[in-house]
Parts: sequence; C-alpha cells; structure tokens
Amino acid sequence: GAEEEGDGGGAGGISALLEMLKLRKADEPPTPPKEPVLPSFDLSGVAEHIRQGASNIIVMVGAGISVAAGIPDFRSPGTGLYDNLQAYGLPHPAAVFELEFFHENPGPFFHLAKELYPGQYQPTATHHFLKLLHDKGLLLRCYSQNIDSLESHAGLPTEALVPAHGNFDSASCIQGERKGEKLDPARVKEAIMAGTEEGGWQDLREELGGLFKPDIVFFGENLPKRFFRQSQEDFPKCDLLIVMGTSLVVHPFASLVHRVAPEVPRLLLNRERVGEADPELMQLGMAPRGFLFDEGQYRDVFHPCSCDEGVKQLCDLLDWRDDLEALIAQTA
Repeated sequence: GAEEEGDGGGAGGISALLEMLKLRKADEPPTPPKEPVLPSFDLSGVAEHIRQGASNIIVMVGAGISVAAGIPDFRSPGTGLYDNLQAYGLPHPAAVFELEFFHENPGPFFHLAKELYPGQYQPTATHHFLKLLHDKGLLLRCYSQNIDSLESHAGLPTEALVPAHGNFDSASCIQGERKGEKLDPARVKEAIMAGTEEGGWQDLREELGGLFKPDIVFFGENLPKRFFRQSQEDFPKCDLLIVMGTSLVVHPFASLVHRVAPEVPRLLLNRERVGEADPELMQLGMAPRGFLFDEGQYRDVFHPCSCDEGVKQLCDLLDWRDDLEALIAQTA
C-alpha cells in the first residue's frame, strides 16, 4: 500500500533524502573558511571595528533590555509576564495578545496595559546607549520588539526607531463605525489608567461605539508597514549589527539577522546564545541562516552578560563611559 517503505513519502522519505544529500556533499571539496572580518571575536574586536569607522550600526533589541527597568520580560520562567498572567484565568498566557480573545474578554489586556504603560519606568543604561550611538552619528536604526517606548523616553528620535510590534504612542478604534480611526493617545492613556472605574476603558468603549486598543501588534496582526519598508532599505547599508536581549524566536523580526551582508560583523549581547545556525542544514551545504559562534566563525561574537553590563563594557573599550553616564544622569 501507499504506507509501505519505498514510496518516499512522510518523515522516512525526508530523512533518506537528507542522508543522500549529506553523502553527495561529502564527495565535494570543502568550502574554504571565510577570512575573519574582526581582529578578535570578542568585545575588543567589535570596539576596534567601531573605531575603524563603522557608522551604519543597526541594533536589534528585545524584552531583555528592559528587565533592569523593572519591566518583566515575557518568557523567563517564574518572573516572565506570561507566567504571571495565570491570575487572569487565560486559556493560555499568549491569549492576552490574541485579537479573538481580546474581543471576547478585553479585561486582562487592559489590566496588563495599565501595568506596562509608559511613564512608570525609567530607561536603562542600554536605552541610553542607543541614544549615545545616535548622538555620535553611528546609529542607522534601532529595531525593537518592545512595546514599552523606553527608547523614546531615553531621547531616541522617532525616525531612529522602528517599533516592530508597535507601542503605546498611538491608538485606534478597532470595532464599529469608527473602526480604523486614530484616537488621542492622552485620552486612551487616561481610560486605561482609570481601569474599570468611571472614565475607564469601558466608558471609552461605549463612547466610541466599539473596542479600541493601543497600536500594539497582536498575534495574527500584520506588522507595521514601516517595519518592512525600512528594513529593506536599512539592512543592505548596515556595517555592524548588534543584537541585545532577545530570544530571536518571533518572526519575521528574528529573520532580520540574516539580512545584513555576509561580511558584516554581528554582536550578540545576551545571557544565553540564541539564533545559532542549524548544523544539519550546513552539512548539506546550505548557507548558515544564523550565528556561527564556534566552527566556521568569521564575523559573529557572543558576549554572555546582562545587556547593561555589556554596553558599559563596550563603552569602556571605546572611552565613551563618561558620555554614557552623562546621558543616564540627565534622565535620573
């Protein structure tokens, strides 16, 4: 029957094909290793690359850069937002950011939004480092997965930031006759901060004749058009990519690391290694689609640290520490 061996279908057929490709690859002459593009695969090597003139630096950041501000990240066991959302009786933690669930039960999202609303937290050393790169004319763009607007709070101008998953800086009506209408962010903040009290989100919903929300990208929603437009323009120009505080699991954001040219150095400042190339696929001769920190390393650097430690160490190597501390003092 069709289920029997030899039909080439299913997982068995795929693994046989992979084995065949591996054997074929083994017969080919090995690809010569690429010449290193950094003097050393550590922070010193990256600092030297900046000193030698990297001036179109792209920084990609995730929730890890805001943990030191007191904002919990999403996925850390025990302390992450997803674990702590259990109190709201969600079918699963991510439901708080799902449109279908939001339409049925908006309460949990508005409760969370009140906790996360910008203005309650101070930017971290890492946020100030982004502003410092901008002030020195070295930052091409910061791509952020975060919805906390702390980059703006640290003084990074709007054009220097691409909030890939949106943020609280704007809000829209998403139901009824006024669907798609942009709302006054101050009024939306007032309603969210009032919670279920008078003048709260329920009153505003009634006034608008439908639900509303800050322009945060929920699961299943499209990312902002600017994310796609700007990334197509920026990544070919990039001469250093710095990735900080992200698990690189959410796409299409995570796939941006592959968009820089093959000779561009990439630095990961993170507590653990993420986004590494799949060795199986590389054995088949496919170009690595992730970081190479071990065998084949020629441009990627992993520096295990908290984000704030990492940027301070990098500033020390570049003699920028006083500049960074001055920016921190300004918003303290």
